[in-house]
Amino acid sequence: MVIKIDFNSEEALYMQLCNQIIIGIATSQIQEGESLPSVRQLADNIGINMHTVNKAYALLRQEGFIKLDRRKGAVISIDIDKLEAMIGLKESFRKLLARASCQNISREEIHGLIDEIYMEYK
Repeated sequence: MVIKIDFNSEEALYMQLCNQIIIGIATSQIQEGESLPSVRQLADNIGINMHTVNKAYALLRQEGFIKLDRRKGAVISIDIDKLEAMIGLKESFRKLLARASCQNISREEIHGLIDEIYMEYK
């Protein structure tokens, strides 16, 4: 999986990294049980600070996407409570739908976008 960081984005670097790893899992580019690069190796590969990668890995571990193993490093291990995930998604959708409403994007257009994006992960 190729990770690309947009240094001009307003989104924090660690969040970009988290999101790209999550998308990699969702699109099966990264498989359950697969090890991610070490913090130092990934930081060197994409040109960011090791602390940024460490922060991303810590968040991914906290959210149940990876487990940290002393010998194997960061390993993909999906362990997310569905109800907790639904609550988080609901809050994210609430913010996105408020933005869409302010820009006069219709319910049908939103459903079309969701269907289009969801199909990318199947």
